[in-house]
Amino acid sequence: MPTPHISAPDGAFAKTVLMAGDPLRAKFVAEKYLQDAKMVTSVRNMYGFTGNYKECPLSVMGSGMGMPSMGIYSYELFDVYGVENILRIGSAGSYRENLHVMDVVLVSQAYSDSTYARMMNGCIDKVLLPSTELNETIIQVAMEKNICCKLAATHSTDVFYVDPRMETFLQLRERTHSDCVEMESFALFHNANALGRRAATLLTISDSFCEKTEISSAERETSLTTMIELALEAAIRF
Repeated sequence: MPTPHISAPDGAFAKTVLMAGDPLRAKFVAEKYLQDAKMVTSVRNMYGFTGNYKECPLSVMGSGMGMPSMGIYSYELFDVYGVENILRIGSAGSYRENLHVMDVVLVSQAYSDSTYARMMNGCIDKVLLPSTELNETIIQVAMEKNICCKLAATHSTDVFYVDPRMETFLQLRERTHSDCVEMESFALFHNANALGRRAATLLTISDSFCEKTEISSAERETSLTTMIELALEAAIRF
């Protein structure tokens, strides 16, 4: 049934949902890659679509920015709409010299100082893991398609702008044992673990703290096709 945040009717979502932080990226994926795609929700312009990819039902939806937003949408997809798998397709900033802009990354673990998990159900873990099964499938598809996909630990942060007098990115990198930074995976993994579902994260490096380079907001919306195509090919095997 519809929720305050998702207006879709029962059965509107496929068992697997790709979640992009930007709802316009979700719209781009639906229009470019899904056959017979239909918008199933647009509350607060957080677009969700369901269609078919290579004759397999598949949904794509925005998650918004940050763990509270990801937390709401992924929880409702899992708990209310019966979604079994969520694969985040997002962007990240590189903490390492060997992760360059436009590299595709598969998250091996997510570290966070966020209180999201503790406030939700008392979980005090600072490191959460994705689904082993989903990651193994993604790795297998990447090998078959000859797509370079690097495993990396991510730092899921609540704060986009950090006062460097508090902690530099080098200090954050070493303290969190992370290779890149983004804002959603920790909450997604926690919801999946709490509800007995499966989740994984694919990221494209959109900027680098080491190389001082970045792509534009328009490029983040429409140019992350290597990651998107890997996600689509993997999703129909989940």
